[in-house]
Amino acid sequence: MNEQETTADGNNSSAAVAEDPGADSNSAVSVFRRTIKTYVLRAGRMTDSEKRSYEELHQVWCIPFEHKTLNFTEIFGNTNPVTFEIGFGMGHATAAIARANPEMNYIGSEVHVPGVGRLLSEIKKNQLKNLFIIEYDALEILKSMIPDGSIEAFHIFFPDPWPKKKHHKRRLMQRPHTDLLMQKLTPGGYIYFATDWQEYAEEALSELEATDGLKNRYEGFAPHQEWRPRTKFEQKGIDAGRDIFELYFEKEE
Repeated sequence: MNEQETTADGNNSSAAVAEDPGADSNSAVSVFRRTIKTYVLRAGRMTDSEKRSYEELHQVWCIPFEHKTLNFTEIFGNTNPVTFEIGFGMGHATAAIARANPEMNYIGSEVHVPGVGRLLSEIKKNQLKNLFIIEYDALEILKSMIPDGSIEAFHIFFPDPWPKKKHHKRRLMQRPHTDLLMQKLTPGGYIYFATDWQEYAEEALSELEATDGLKNRYEGFAPHQEWRPRTKFEQKGIDAGRDIFELYFEKEE
């Protein structure tokens, strides 16, 4: 997902901050604490098609969030490897990748309702049987529903870069989030991250390099993986002269 489309990557962190900075710090009752979100929900209009798809297909292709470990074999009806995409935005690349790889299974997480509706319409249009959606906070999904060592790959394309320094704590690609991703990967599985924000890319590179159990497939940034479709947002960035930075880290076997 990208920040222009939804300003969300579908995750939050477990870190807590005081909601009311003016409250009496000596009073436990007066301080309300909340988690730091790595996304922000903004109102977005749904087209009539997205509304219909959401209403008609949500019960079929959306897995409800529960504090219950998923059984991928039961969900997909096979034992094919599973890729988890964090924040798929409007889902164009997600559907294209799933369509091109029927031998792989895919789960996409998203909190942006129009994007969920759009991807549901793509699933129906292309008769995809290997793609399901969880409409919830991705980090909470990983903590509560995904078994350790079960994910073949994580796709994280153009999450919100949170450019202001005071918001850097909201970024997804930093520890302990990267430790959680590594924990959920199968041996030899990978994390594929892309952004058009250089400073964020450099920070993510440092954080991934410092995550025990991960190794960089390349020296520094990765070349573009030709199988990854370019999104409309990405193309706008390229047309505007912005560089695209990609990282490809694997879990040690």
